[in-house]
Amino acid sequence: MTAITAPFGFRSTAAEVVAGIDLTGKRAIVTGASSGIGIETARALAGAGAQVTLAVRNTDAGTRTAADLAATTGRDDVAVVELDLTSPASAAAVAAGWRGSLDILVNNAGVMMSPEQRTAQGWELQLATNHLGHFALTRALHGALAAAGSARIVIVSSSGHLYSPVVFDDLHFRFRPYDPLLAYAQSKTAAILFAVGATARWAGDGITANALNPGAIATNLQRHVGGKLVTPPERRKTPQQGAATSVLLATSPELDGIGGRYFNDCNEAPTVEHRDANGAGVASYALDAANADRMWDVSDALLRGL
Repeated sequence: MTAITAPFGFRSTAAEVVAGIDLTGKRAIVTGASSGIGIETARALAGAGAQVTLAVRNTDAGTRTAADLAATTGRDDVAVVELDLTSPASAAAVAAGWRGSLDILVNNAGVMMSPEQRTAQGWELQLATNHLGHFALTRALHGALAAAGSARIVIVSSSGHLYSPVVFDDLHFRFRPYDPLLAYAQSKTAAILFAVGATARWAGDGITANALNPGAIATNLQRHVGGKLVTPPERRKTPQQGAATSVLLATSPELDGIGGRYFNDCNEAPTVEHRDANGAGVASYALDAANADRMWDVSDALLRGL
């Protein structure tokens, strides 16, 4: 399997990645698109001609973002829908309200290293938000994605996945002492496994999914770690640079029909067997097909058990 490479890298911006690509007639949903890289992902897609829907928890913030995108892209059709990823019912409502096909779904929203919290279902909050909520939303939108004929799912993960595999025997920290970093890491590994599982199941429907590490960007995501990045300044990105890999996976012709992979700095990352100081690569356990099948089955069982 040949690794996918692109003429872009660490410093590339979303606008540079999408330059020359025409998304006229395409429809996209971006979750968590009222802040950070979500805004810049939506801006790039709308600027290239896509009709973009912002799926956000705070619709007031979403409405302000839609107005900003209209002003900067010239598009007046940016839509806003309410989405609470900790609520499977909210995800189902978004899908039920969707009409027609869906070409691009960017699962961008997330929380990072939050204090121990549980959803109404008793699920650990980071796993619920970063994986289970997107799993519920994406599966509910399967029909719309299939109707597009060649749809792409983009899943924002993190180099943080290198700190932990999915601990299937204790997903919700009911036995282990709660550790915000390990909970975050597990949720981001689950997100990559979702890309592997979705591609395996849905490629025949014309649907592919890829995951990515956006890099270190100072956004609201760091609010639970003092609002500061520990990454050295030379390794930090702007939101426009952080959105570049998401936009590449959503739009690049080089990725037609390709899924189940993990990207970093606009290029496919190498598989690694250990974590180094730079957090490079993708852990082998995050791309393992058996792990992906198990993650899918466990996620499905949790949702069916409601």
